[in-house]
Amino acid sequence: MTSAPGIPANLTDRIAQQLRARIVDGELTPGQRLSEAALSEDLAISRNTLREAFRLLSKEGLLRHEPNRGVSVAIPSIAAIIDIYRVRRLIECQALAQAYPRHPAKKHLRAAVDQALRCRDAGDWRGVGTANMELHKAIVELADSERLNEMFAHLLAELRLAFGLLNDPEFLHAPYVDGNVKIVELFEAGKPHEAAAALADYLVHSERIVLAAYARRVSDAGASM
Repeated sequence: MTSAPGIPANLTDRIAQQLRARIVDGELTPGQRLSEAALSEDLAISRNTLREAFRLLSKEGLLRHEPNRGVSVAIPSIAAIIDIYRVRRLIECQALAQAYPRHPAKKHLRAAVDQALRCRDAGDWRGVGTANMELHKAIVELADSERLNEMFAHLLAELRLAFGLLNDPEFLHAPYVDGNVKIVELFEAGKPHEAAAALADYLVHSERIVLAAYARRVSDAGASM
């Protein structure tokens, strides 16, 4: 990527990464309009630097710029949601099935499900969602590919936007906490192929839920016009 003159590429990338993390954490939601003034002050950067980060995230499909209306967080299309889940099945299931049993990311898997359980007990459903993101990130880490890790970080941000369409984190995440625990327990028990099969079923069900949420959102938007 080439930044505008006078703006270090590493600074632009760093700001883009921070904004991407806010999307993954659910802090920025689909359709939310972003204030240049507020964000540049919050991040202690110039508006020019922020605009460069906006351009980068717009190319990734995470932000949307509309003339005379500014920048907003993107709303994933139905085609994007289907593609996200197709990529997830290809990457995550293979990474889990072929993983080295004592891979260091195994600890990340356990930490993520333990965090999800703590958040569920506390009624922190946004926290459950963030822990879920960490679990799937750890699954991809099992593949030992920096390229996949980087690509999946971008995909996770898109995925969190798709989850945001449901606007009900408890309904979305509650059914999958125990499923995540089961997947991790199968992997810890030396059954990676069974864990991958359980993950494949999980992803199919999750995709149906998110697509149904998208359909409802489109229907409600049409009814209000």
